Amino acid sequence: MSTFSKMQKAIYSSSSTRIIGATKAIVGLTLTVRGLEAVAGIGSRCRVFGRTGVVDGEVVGADGSDLCVLPFGTWEGIAVGDPVELIEMDDMIYPDDSWIGSVVDALGRPLSKYARARRPRRKSSFKVQPPGAFERKKVGEKLETQIKCIDVFTPICRGQRMGVFAGSGVGKSTMMAMLARNTDADVIVIGLIGERGREVQQFIHEDLGPEGMARAVVVVSTGDEAPLLRKQAALTTTAIAEYFKSTGKQVLLLLDSVTRFAMAQREIGLARGEPPTLRGYPPSVFSEMPHLLERAGPGREGEGDITALYTVLVDGDDMNEPIADAVRGIVDGHLVLDRRIAEQGRFPAVDLQKSLSRMLPGCHSPEEFEITKAAGKALARYADMEDLIRLGAYKAGSDPATDEAIRFFSAASPYLSQSRGDRMPASESFADMYRMILESGIEDPLRAFFEQADRQKQDAAEPGAAA
Repeated sequence: MSTFSKMQKAIYSSSSTRIIGATKAIVGLTLTVRGLEAVAGIGSRCRVFGRTGVVDGEVVGADGSDLCVLPFGTWEGIAVGDPVELIEMDDMIYPDDSWIGSVVDALGRPLSKYARARRPRRKSSFKVQPPGAFERKKVGEKLETQIKCIDVFTPICRGQRMGVFAGSGVGKSTMMAMLARNTDADVIVIGLIGERGREVQQFIHEDLGPEGMARAVVVVSTGDEAPLLRKQAALTTTAIAEYFKSTGKQVLLLLDSVTRFAMAQREIGLARGEPPTLRGYPPSVFSEMPHLLERAGPGREGEGDITALYTVLVDGDDMNEPIADAVRGIVDGHLVLDRRIAEQGRFPAVDLQKSLSRMLPGCHSPEEFEITKAAGKALARYADMEDLIRLGAYKAGSDPATDEAIRFFSAASPYLSQSRGDRMPASESFADMYRMILESGIEDPLRAFFEQADRQKQDAAEPGAAA
């Protein structure tokens, strides 16, 4: 055996020094530790050895010589005086291509059977700083989702971050699954944060299906898990997406939902003594959210991009509640799902008047943008007059623009409805929308382009004719 091999074996076989403290007090979720204040900081991982088992936790606060630790579970079976060991380098995961097609928990541990690489090449930290503003590339080209209402009215570009705002039971999970199956991306990373345990397998096997799962990594943390795990699941999802981005892949990140991440952070903040502010949320919630969301977006030169969609579960369909308002100010656009539209049977139930993409008009061609403007104007006109129309107070022929809007809405509304397995290329969606605009009697939005093209043909033909 060579000297190098002996050194390598000695390093692998050597045990690191154990740093041990003790449990001082337990109140609710908070465990107070003494004896580690000189070596442990905020975010350090600890392991508490109780009479009935071992519980891992994380340091979330400090007060003099006392450290505040929250569990990745519960403190059941832990008593005052139990030893607490500091765990070094436990805030890393080691993703690789073998993770694709798998389901993992909040700490990156496998929940499904798959073969991991024996020696991961790269480690990823749960918590890293977002790239600097001048380190990123620009937002990339348009990303085709094959969902008609999104591709035409609220397009998504590579590296863009979008919020999906909806109440419960309006179809946001189904729409996220459609995006995962239809969108042109190399890897899909999905975070299910605080989901009902019953719905996890339903989402994976029915909504996502084998086709979507073939290029996806799913991170799961159900609603019954500790707040620290629910928060950790969002960080793990983002860290996995960052790994694949660093290898040059185009990543679609779907996080459902930011609201449950904020609720988990609220429980953590209140447990460590932060004062409640808006709706009971402590200040740390509104500092953690931008840090999480800013980690997605365009990568550095030579890297891929993370195109991210974050769902926001709005309380009582209130789009101005604190979390929804904060997320809307961070992301690059938003899709609002409306319960009234869902009750009419149109899915995805996207409210086109309240939704927007900040990539417009640059991500559409000039012709596509004119079609989008004409269609949006007609739908907005119908929305303004809808109550009068339904009450029978509007008389046909009173206003030509309203008549055109009624005809267009009657054709466009059922067309924009799309079942889970339907796909429509963006070019066909624009062609159909243009046809419906003309059939409704609306002025041709592309007339100026056709006239300009005719003039260019005439100008090009004149020198040849003179010759």
